[in-house]
Amino acid sequence: MDNKNVNGKVILITGGAKNLGGLLSRDFATKGAKLVIHYNSESTKKDAEKTISEVQALGAEAILVQADLTRRTNIVALFDRAVEKFGGVDIAINTVGKVLKKPFVETTEEEYDSMSDINSKIAYFFIQEAGRRLNDNGKICTVVTSLLAAYTGLYSTYAGLKAPVEHFTRAASKEFGPRGISVTAVAPGPMDTPFFYGQESDDAVAYHKSASALGGLTDIKDIAPLIEFLVTEGWWVTGQTIFANGGYTTR
Repeated sequence: MDNKNVNGKVILITGGAKNLGGLLSRDFATKGAKLVIHYNSESTKKDAEKTISEVQALGAEAILVQADLTRRTNIVALFDRAVEKFGGVDIAINTVGKVLKKPFVETTEEEYDSMSDINSKIAYFFIQEAGRRLNDNGKICTVVTSLLAAYTGLYSTYAGLKAPVEHFTRAASKEFGPRGISVTAVAPGPMDTPFFYGQESDDAVAYHKSASALGGLTDIKDIAPLIEFLVTEGWWVTGQTIFANGGYTTR
């Protein structure tokens, strides 16, 4: 298998309609990949339709799939659609996540359950299904968060429920390795997208911008090439969480 060339390979991207996922979709389209672009709900349908139009205009074969992935059966169905359309999947990338910024003692059980479903459960069963369905020598990558290395309050459910994905990544890489499948996680700093600003005050935004050694928020254009590298030439990196944040956190 040519690990440098994605031309003709099937790439499944959750949250592939906008922000980082949308950029990945467009980048892979320019390189001749076949794409399965997932989006969650009606609220992102317009972005999803715009992205698939752009991808197809670039000459890529692509399908759009709406699904609530907090139900495992919908993750299975997502891979089913990919296999039915393209005959298999070579690369699976999960960009899904949800942020909650709230004091520990004020977090409700409902909020905890939602954060757990989106940040941990989806990641677990996405990796599981990818491990079952990917072609040999496939690649799996999950987006987590640089807050995994932060000493901070207020993000107990976000960082706390992304944290298990590090071990999911290690365990899966060990189990899937004999088939040549690499499994990685990427931990960006706070990214300059609408996903970031919803829960942050102006003062907090200013702090986050000043906290990185290189200055500013993380640009999705600095994260997409790293993910693209890990699922191509960088396939020899496996079981690892790679922090890419301009010096926002480190360990």
